[in-house]
Amino acid sequence: MLKKNYDFIIIGAGGTGLAAAMYAARLGLKTLCLGASHGSEIPIGGVITTTNIVENYPGFKKISGPEIADKIKEHAESYDLVTIKEEKATEISKHKNYFSVKTSAETYHGKTILFATGTKWRKLPEEIKGSREFEHKGINYCALCDGPLYKNKIVAVIGGSDSAAKDALLLAEHAKKVYIIYRGEKIRPEPINAERVKKNSKIEVITNTNLKEIRGKEFVEAVVLDKPYKGSTELNLDGVFVAIGHIVLTELAKKLGVKTNKKEEIVIDHKDSSTNIPGVFAAGDCADKPFKQLITGVAEGCTAAYSAYTFITENGIEG
Repeated sequence: MLKKNYDFIIIGAGGTGLAAAMYAARLGLKTLCLGASHGSEIPIGGVITTTNIVENYPGFKKISGPEIADKIKEHAESYDLVTIKEEKATEISKHKNYFSVKTSAETYHGKTILFATGTKWRKLPEEIKGSREFEHKGINYCALCDGPLYKNKIVAVIGGSDSAAKDALLLAEHAKKVYIIYRGEKIRPEPINAERVKKNSKIEVITNTNLKEIRGKEFVEAVVLDKPYKGSTELNLDGVFVAIGHIVLTELAKKLGVKTNKKEEIVIDHKDSSTNIPGVFAAGDCADKPFKQLITGVAEGCTAAYSAYTFITENGIEG
């Protein structure tokens, strides 16, 4: 097999992609895993690297996101058949018995493809005045990365999910006051995190409320709400952390002809992670499943690796 030829090329090097690489190597597949495939700020290791504490991954009662990502990466790299490259995939094309993957640096050939491209952070709506002007000037997306910058300051988390609650709890370790601002009637974290938020004296929840504007000179100084809170629609803040969900990264897959649903998620057969294109698989947060966690993505990635192995052997693909 030529140096640039692989059995299995994985687009995305988050937990899902790295686990798939490990499992593929165990099945004897020469595997290439390409990180930074969507050009986001998220490093190799994926979204889990921006999570402070992980408490729902079997085998670890409590572990940091970066630590568990490093462990999965280290496991994958322990196999000689795995190559991990920090290159952005820009184009994928299908040929008779192989696929070509063009990156910012090289072109590779693979018998099978796995899309494990994950997601990127959803930004605040543009109609909120200041939502673009103050990005990186007080508007943040990673509490783990940027929380320490707000020691003894006042911040707000926008959103009501479990991620928003965990961000607020992390920020409370640094800031003197943390608001959770949510448009719904009630925030919806996991019960254990809901209880932690309730017990934390630094955290205050504001519900049924939307942002109208973010104000400041050079940096964020305040936000304007669509209804008064404690007598005022203006809330003085030093920083805003956005936790309103993610957008799936499936542009490359769609260009290849992979079927997606209304949410732009890749449609897979949940028995084997296959897509509508033979030899192309998808797993993790970019796939069409309602429950998205590191553990489910890892499982899907391993399933996809086994399916790629089966596809290659059953079809007698050589190269």
